[in-house]
Amino acid sequence: MVAHYYIGLMSGTSLDGIDSVICTIDTANQFSLYHCASYPIPRHLKQELLSLSQNRALNELDQYARLDVQMGHLFADCCLWLLDEHKLQRQQIHAIGCHGQTLRHYPDNDYPTTLQIGDPNIIAQRTGITTIADFRRRDMAAGGQGAPLVPPFHQALFSQHEKCRVVLNIGGIANITFLPGTEAPVTGYDTGPGNGLMDDWCSEQFNCAYDDSGQLAAQGDINQKLLKHLLAEPFFSQHAPKSTGREYFSYPWLQQQLKSYNKTDHKDILATLLELTCQTISNEILSLRPIVDDLLVCGGGVKNTRLMQRLQELMSDIRVHSTEDYGLHPDWVEACAFAWLAHRTLNGLSGNLPSVTGADSAVILGAIWQA
Repeated sequence: MVAHYYIGLMSGTSLDGIDSVICTIDTANQFSLYHCASYPIPRHLKQELLSLSQNRALNELDQYARLDVQMGHLFADCCLWLLDEHKLQRQQIHAIGCHGQTLRHYPDNDYPTTLQIGDPNIIAQRTGITTIADFRRRDMAAGGQGAPLVPPFHQALFSQHEKCRVVLNIGGIANITFLPGTEAPVTGYDTGPGNGLMDDWCSEQFNCAYDDSGQLAAQGDINQKLLKHLLAEPFFSQHAPKSTGREYFSYPWLQQQLKSYNKTDHKDILATLLELTCQTISNEILSLRPIVDDLLVCGGGVKNTRLMQRLQELMSDIRVHSTEDYGLHPDWVEACAFAWLAHRTLNGLSGNLPSVTGADSAVILGAIWQA
């Protein structure tokens, strides 16, 4: 049985590196993870990307154009490094699936739009490998949110007959995929902040990139008044399909919410942000019917021990596990999904789920830059 190698690239809203994988997919659509690694994003580039995604600047079009090229070269560097590390020739790789770095995502505007950068022309030219990118906009053209796009992959890997499961990805933003285990449609959507606001607060107040294992948040007390104020944000009461990003739940947004709480202890605010993430996730999962049996968690949030403990406390009747217990390490699920979606695109197969994104039809996602 013939199997092809694919590279999948994902740099998420947390911007903690490029998740890169080499996968194999055979003619029976059997998927295997061959290699995985994180490729660093230079600190200055990360700061520029965060700034452009969260703030409006007079020269933002010039910034966008330059960063699009820089990210294209960084993605290409990552692919060439992967090939060198594993002594693979570019001719052995069937295609690269690159999500790109999101700078804007406005699915509910009068003219819905989304913008991911990392010029695929550069990736295809420098690697000599066919590159598939720009996955979100075709779903938007079909009337969808353009996100989340990973649920079809979750369905292929984790769905089990007569088992109601949720796959929860906790990156900068948190999103869920509901796998009902029946003929009922798969659903999925963004629930709101994941690690993003907590990481921003740690960076600004504690001079660290993130709260290692949730130790700082565990030392704080939840400010119930602040929590109630944050939970009143309109996004949380919207019905699915819905999606969001760092351009919404950003550090400037958080500063605005904290104007009346400037004397609150920094660790108390971090504890409250962790509770916000956990409650907005658990509120959605507990509202699902039929009742969920298993919660499979992936993304960087798995490493936050306090966050995982709190999720289990809030959903005591649901088994909470890492996706590693089900065959795929939580760090690499999303990158694998874009290798899988690249395979779908090259084979003329749809990549979206209208029941997830709200699109009016299933469509082939992405554009192809031939080697």
